[in-house]
Amino acid sequence: MREEQKQPSLKRFFRKRWVFPAIYLSCAALIVAGALWFQAGKQENAGENDVAKNGTAQQENPAIPVNETVENIAMPVLDPNAVQVKTPFYDENASEQEQEAALVFYDHTYHPNQGIDLVRQDGKTFDVTASLSGTVTKAEKDPILGYVVEINHEQGVTTVYQSLADVKVEAGDTVKQGEVIGKAGQSEFNKEAGIHVHFEIRKDGKPVNPIDYVDKPLTALTDKAGDDEGTNHTNVSEEKETTPSDETAPTEDHPANETEQTPADDNTTAPSNNSQDQNQDTSSYKTPDASIGMARA
Repeated sequence: MREEQKQPSLKRFFRKRWVFPAIYLSCAALIVAGALWFQAGKQENAGENDVAKNGTAQQENPAIPVNETVENIAMPVLDPNAVQVKTPFYDENASEQEQEAALVFYDHTYHPNQGIDLVRQDGKTFDVTASLSGTVTKAEKDPILGYVVEINHEQGVTTVYQSLADVKVEAGDTVKQGEVIGKAGQSEFNKEAGIHVHFEIRKDGKPVNPIDYVDKPLTALTDKAGDDEGTNHTNVSEEKETTPSDETAPTEDHPANETEQTPADDNTTAPSNNSQDQNQDTSSYKTPDASIGMARA
């Protein structure tokens, strides 16, 4: 009896107009909610994969710091217009007259100048500044060269300052370009220059002409040095193939390399009344150490 009463009640329920639209809307809502939930889960998984990949890529390829500014090599003075070159750099490819002007006479021997000597036009002292930013590796007094300061820079570049009357830095200090490191003075090595500063630029220990790189970026020196090194290796290999095994004296057709000559050999070109006596005296005189940048007698 009860079952017979339930059936008419269900029929009456489904006969109502709002029942089927309500069922359709409920089903549609469930389908849309499921689709949105599935899509959100898929995007979340994709984001996690991207984070994992990016993290791995960053670990494999760490960011390389880049210098924001590249310094240009500067003259080691506050006012470049107030100084002039007293003794130029000795260039093996220069003319004979230019090479003679780049010789320094000390202790009965002519030494090729491996830097430039700067003096004021009025002969007075002046402040000496760092040509580039770097770390001071040497700041000490030398009995022949005066106070000497060496500053280490990037990519094997070193600047050297000699003939200083005093120094305002010490080894281990970090200096900025243009910072005063001392005052120009005199030295026993080059008395003819008077009050001056001897300035050198070295790449991997080899001196280069500072005038060629002043007002140019440091990369101009490092790139040029790399090219020269490759050229030198080629020349050396060619010399090994063409040079005879036995040692012979240099002739006019095959002159000796000037870089292999000792300063004593330069006496042949220097004015002298008695070259034999000078050669005998040279062996008994003390000469500057080669690590200071000057040729050893």
